[in-house]
Amino acid sequence: MENQITNVNEYEAIAKQKLPKMVYDFYASGAEDQWTLKENRDAFSRILFRPRILIDVSKVDMTTRILGFKISMPIMIAPTGMQKLAHPQGECAIARAASAANTIMTLSTMSNYSFEEVASTGPGIRFFQLYMFKDRNLVTQLVRRAERAGFKAVVLTADRPFIGRREADIKNGFRLPPNMTLKNFEGLDFGEKNKAGSSVSQTRRHIDPSLNWKDVKWLQTITSLPIVVKGVLTAEDARIAVQAGVAGIIVSNHGARQLDYVPAPIMVLEEIVKAVEGRIGVFVDGGISRGTDVYKALALGASSVFIGRAVVFSLAAEGEGGVRKVLKMLRDELQLTMALCGSPSLKHISRHHIFTRFPSNL
Repeated sequence: MENQITNVNEYEAIAKQKLPKMVYDFYASGAEDQWTLKENRDAFSRILFRPRILIDVSKVDMTTRILGFKISMPIMIAPTGMQKLAHPQGECAIARAASAANTIMTLSTMSNYSFEEVASTGPGIRFFQLYMFKDRNLVTQLVRRAERAGFKAVVLTADRPFIGRREADIKNGFRLPPNMTLKNFEGLDFGEKNKAGSSVSQTRRHIDPSLNWKDVKWLQTITSLPIVVKGVLTAEDARIAVQAGVAGIIVSNHGARQLDYVPAPIMVLEEIVKAVEGRIGVFVDGGISRGTDVYKALALGASSVFIGRAVVFSLAAEGEGGVRKVLKMLRDELQLTMALCGSPSLKHISRHHIFTRFPSNL
């Protein structure tokens, strides 16, 4: 009898065995010393439960609404680039798995399958993650294609004016194989003779380091889709996001891939939730690999969570079936955690169900 996979974390070891070193390192590594990469996971261990007893949990309801869309659980799929490196079906497999689980998938700008190809996999609620490029005409073209393909929101990544220093990628000379392209750029005008999407490095050179809050306002003028800003780590920026009229924010440090020695998102989540005062949705990603992690994030005020690495590792290990299993495992673990903490629905999860051992000066 084969060893049965019993938790999400076990998929990483399988992915490491199956993937070329360059690809595994690209997905798994963080910036510089990778302190934040470790901290993203470790921070959850400093949050403990205060379970309540003798509460009827014979039925546990995990359904929720995100930007008006009803989903089965407060667990969504984060944007991760170049998923065909993990599995030939890449983003299309993940889209099908998300749809089957009745949750939201976010497609990366740097995807190997296009908006149209992902949309053709069938019905589903999908968001589009956008990098702001120097050529605003290119941005407009991307957003228009996302709209036509039925995507429901734009997730603007705001924490990558320049790419972080990922030393594993430098050592490995990371690059896309010649038979893979960034499909969302095919047929678009980069404003130069070179073909759009011909290389990762070329596309990265077009990302605009001058991106600022005025550009968020500009983005609102070219689309009626709700805009979510990804990469918020301070209460100050959360307040500005509210003033800018965005629909939501994602508390995120880009999977610890940008600036090392920033706090884990879960550590700053509560102060950001307080700053927002319920005026917009607050989501969080980073280090989430258990249903208990999801519950802790919800108890600190998150509307929902996003998962990233767990998805690509399970995709590498078992394709679409692996992603389905990851979503089911996290769902089952969250359901059990809610029951054992005395929370029959998401509205019954509160700050009173946990206590933290975080440093008081953060």
